[in-house]
This record gives sequence, C-alpha cells and structure tokens, in this order.
Amino acid sequence: MTGTQLSQPVIQIGQDLTILVFAPGVSGAIAQIEARFQGRRGPRILQPYYDLAKLFRKETLVPEDASWVFLAGPVVAFMCYLVVPLLIPVLTTYGLPLGYMGDILGGGFILALAGFSVAIAAAETNAPYAQLGSSRAMTFSALIEPSILFITFSVALITTTDLPYAEAAAARSSFAAVVRPAHLLAALAFFLVVLNDTGRIPVETHSSTLEFGMIDEARTLEHSGAALALLKWGSNMKQLILYVLLINVFVAPWGLAGSRQPSAVGLAVVTFLGKALLVGFVFTLIDNSFSKLRLFKITEFMAAAFLLAVLAVLVLFLGGGA
Repeated sequence: MTGTQLSQPVIQIGQDLTILVFAPGVSGAIAQIEARFQGRRGPRILQPYYDLAKLFRKETLVPEDASWVFLAGPVVAFMCYLVVPLLIPVLTTYGLPLGYMGDILGGGFILALAGFSVAIAAAETNAPYAQLGSSRAMTFSALIEPSILFITFSVALITTTDLPYAEAAAARSSFAAVVRPAHLLAALAFFLVVLNDTGRIPVETHSSTLEFGMIDEARTLEHSGAALALLKWGSNMKQLILYVLLINVFVAPWGLAGSRQPSAVGLAVVTFLGKALLVGFVFTLIDNSFSKLRLFKITEFMAAAFLLAVLAVLVLFLGGGA
C-alpha cells in the first residue's frame, strides 16, 4: 500500500477474498429469499457459515473401495475456484497483474476441471447414487460446453478479444454496445448456462434429496467432514463466480473500482454484492415460478442456449452486431 493507494497485488488478493468470504453469505441470502417465496421462514442468512464450521470439526470418512482420488477431488475443485477470480473483473475496471493470463475460455476450462474432479471423486466411491449424479453431471456438462464455446466466439468477434477485462470495457464503453442484437443473444445464452450450472432450472436438481432428480447433491453423498465442507464451499464460490461473469462482463459491468483508492474498492465490493443478490433473486423467482420439469427436459433447455449462441454468431456475420 502506497499512501492512499492499494497495490494491485493486494487488490487481486482482495478479489479472491471477496469470492471466498462472501460466497456462503450470498447463498444463505438466496436460500432465505427462496424460503420467502415458498411461504417458509427459512434458515438464517449466516447458516452456511455455521454449517461449514460444523463440517470442518467433524471427522472425514473414506469408503473402503475409494482411493486417494476421493479426498483429492474436493481439494482440486476448491483450488480451481480460487484461481478463476484472479482472471476476471470482480472489483476493478482495470486489469490486475494476473488478469491477462487467461481468457474466458481458459476460465471455463478451469471450472470444467473443478467439475471433473468432483465427478471423479464421486465415482471412486462405487456408491450407486454418487455414480448416478456423477454420470448425469458429466452428460449435461457435455451439452453446456458447445454453448460456452459459441458464446465465447461471439463475444470475441464483437469485442475483438476474449479477455474478460477487455470485454467488460467494451460493454461499458456505451449503452449501444450492450443492446446490440449479437451481444443480447450471447448474454441471454450465457444467462441460460448460468441458470443451469447453478441448479436453478425448474427441474428437481437444486438441493434435491429425490434420487430421480439428484445431480449435484448426489455427487456429495459419500463425503463427510472437511471434504464435504470444501465441496459445499466450492459450490457456493462457483455460483458467485458465474454471477461475476454474467453481471461484470455481459450485463452490467458498472460499479467497479476505477482507481486503487480503498474507498473505491470497498464501494465496488458493496456494489458487486448488491448486483449478485439481485441476480440470485431473479434466478430464484424463475426457479419457483414454474412447475418442475422432467429430467430429460434439461437437454432441450441447453439446446435452446446453444441455438441462441449460434444465432449470436450468425447475426454478427449478417451485420447485426455492429
């Protein structure tokens, strides 16, 4: 820190800490909103923190047939979720030292590695429900990846780069850049991807205990103690990271710190959390406004996201992205 200015490495660490510290709180607030929609009192907003503290104090049990991969999976996934915030504009408009070392596609690969690690760890248990959730997660991930590729290509063609900071700057340059048809189609496709990845499609997947709809919950059934805490914490971080990409790159890249003053960075943290809660409110509203669909409808949902991403590219070539 020099005078009233924060050094860039400190701000970069602050971005990581923002995701790390506030991710459970955002999840708790969204759970409270969901409970209100359903006419329940719901858990406390800080309940995820209490749950994590309790899990870290408990013993970690390992199934007899599992190898070291069972315990390594949650750790690898958690480390992946710590890497991504270093590459994306969480708090600042300007690029930080590590901000230009990876593009959106690279960040997507890191998130995919986290999901793969969790799936492999679940498959190591040989438990039927865990393997079922792992298989389903990998199947649906294969449907999501083409959509992400086309979204990345369309945004790269619009902004001539696929670096998150540069894309956010292009969207922030003028309101016309946000409402151009190609950008709107790509943003809507990414909105559907985030809706799926956070378990908010109106299918029995979000925090479900029914084996017919379990995906994320099934992969963690055999974990306990610190390993389960890392999985739950990592899931909260993944949700907040996806919110960052949606609001700070595609939809509303405003309210970020333009200087290194502590007050500007602190205000950026408050603004970001407000935007994240607003996005969580919208997702919760969508999730609780429709009847639950059958599981195979997820493929149709992701096909719609893929078609929107393809349309964004086609509109660009037809002159609708200018």
